[in-house]
Amino acid sequence: MNTHQIIPNLFRTEYSKIVAVMSKSFGIEHLEIAEDIASETFLLAAETWPYKGIPENPTAWLYTVAKNKAKNYFTRNRIFRDKILNELKSGNEQWNTLDIDLSHENIADSQLQMLFTICHPVLSEKSQICLALRVLCGFGIEEIADAFLTKKETINKRLHRAKEKLRSEQIQIEIPNEVQLQARLDAVLRITYLLFSEGYYSESNNSLIRKDFCLEAMNLVYLLLQNGLTNTHSTNSLMSLMCFHSSRLDARLTGNGEMVLYKDQDETLWNTELIEKGFYYLQQASKWEIASKYYLEASIAYWYTVKEDSQDKWKSILKLYDQLIQIDASPMASLNRLIALSKVKGNNFALKEAEKLQLMDNHFYHLVLSELYSETDREKAINSLQEALKRCKTDTEKFFIKNKIGSI
Repeated sequence: MNTHQIIPNLFRTEYSKIVAVMSKSFGIEHLEIAEDIASETFLLAAETWPYKGIPENPTAWLYTVAKNKAKNYFTRNRIFRDKILNELKSGNEQWNTLDIDLSHENIADSQLQMLFTICHPVLSEKSQICLALRVLCGFGIEEIADAFLTKKETINKRLHRAKEKLRSEQIQIEIPNEVQLQARLDAVLRITYLLFSEGYYSESNNSLIRKDFCLEAMNLVYLLLQNGLTNTHSTNSLMSLMCFHSSRLDARLTGNGEMVLYKDQDETLWNTELIEKGFYYLQQASKWEIASKYYLEASIAYWYTVKEDSQDKWKSILKLYDQLIQIDASPMASLNRLIALSKVKGNNFALKEAEKLQLMDNHFYHLVLSELYSETDREKAINSLQEALKRCKTDTEKFFIKNKIGSI
């Protein structure tokens, strides 16, 4: 692997680790200093590795340089140094007073604590997602802006306001106490769920599927699973859901990037290893005598990895959707339930249920209607597709719908 390949790969995996550890050492108010140190470390790698060669242990090289850069900053910036020393309640100005521990264990702890900090309720959901992508996933500003179809200036302002909010509210980088933990964990799981959902079916990016978003979301949930306090029913359920969904990513688009419906997917492209991992985490989650939203969604996703198109399969999916809607009656759950309902009780029955939803502004609603009308009313099927075309946002979906209209 050459420097043009290894440095971007390492940036994605190591940038967030360096930032998390430095921020934990300096405090959240110095998050930007931690980011600068990490960025300068990778800049030095980009400047020297092409000429001096890639180090034998590139990760160790990055950690050593980051420590040295932190030491230099600490030494030359008296205001910063005095503040850190004051917080440490020590008059000793030697560098070893401030321990930069880049061990595997401390990195994992720091990343987990940073995840809870970023998902603090003082921040808006959009700010939490942007910070997670930048600080914990190592995404560049331009990359985040492209993902959400906005300007770099908008993302920069959003990040700046979020950091300022954490600073002004004096939020600590830590895992919440036992009283606050469950509520805060729910917020963390929601953000990772939204991050994964944006990757699995992006409505704000023409790529439609962003595998990198899915992978980063799974990495964050894996961090939670490594800690006894956050290895819970919901965490295992969410990891199971992500594994099952990720197992079919390669089958959801053609080689040309065109959408492929579930019924038309090439099952040989399904990732059996991820399906097995999904089943493992689902079994772990079942050890708790509860059934969370994520557990029900994971159970549904499991059935979608079962290849045979049997009545038992669709009856099980329908039953799970009925349970899910009892605790989370979202439009997407209701729409997906209609597909299972049509498989069990027929299209006409499902159409009557669809009429009750009246989700006229939702393009998925019109796509589902077109499927339900496809066998009995060609004109209504086409009209539904045209309504969906007016409302969908991505070029990939528009191309798919136009082809669908032409084929009816």
